[in-house]
Amino acid sequence: MIGTFLRTCLSGVIVCQLLTGGFALAGPKEDVAAASMKWAGALGENDPDRLLPFYAKDAVLWGTLSPTVRSNPAALREYFVNAFKALPGLKVAFGEQLIRVYDGTAVNSGYYTFSFVRDGESRTLPARYSFTYVKQGTSWMIVDHHSSAMPQPPK
Repeated sequence: MIGTFLRTCLSGVIVCQLLTGGFALAGPKEDVAAASMKWAGALGENDPDRLLPFYAKDAVLWGTLSPTVRSNPAALREYFVNAFKALPGLKVAFGEQLIRVYDGTAVNSGYYTFSFVRDGESRTLPARYSFTYVKQGTSWMIVDHHSSAMPQPPK
């Protein structure tokens, strides 16, 4: 009797919490944003092998620092090896993110700012980006990543 009463009360509390927004349930947009933040954290480790697991095996990268498209894991790794050499202590901070989800595909576009140290001086490189993600199992994998330096405003 007491067990039934407690289960009923607990069920009622859960329903009330759900109806009043007391529990935050992450949706696909939040999952894509989280995947992007994890990518940013891995980038900050300056280790290409920490970044590659975020990319699908057939991913394409148009990197900020290269006019060459990279379309296989070895080429992506090479890009990041060179990026970490050119921009020591590389980190990234996301600005506005525009995330759209279409079933098992998502696009995250916006701008981010890279920071690094060169010749003992802190520098930044603002850029715009687009990541296209595909959901594989429970993970959002990058299948297309385009990044380009932010253009100067017209004079």
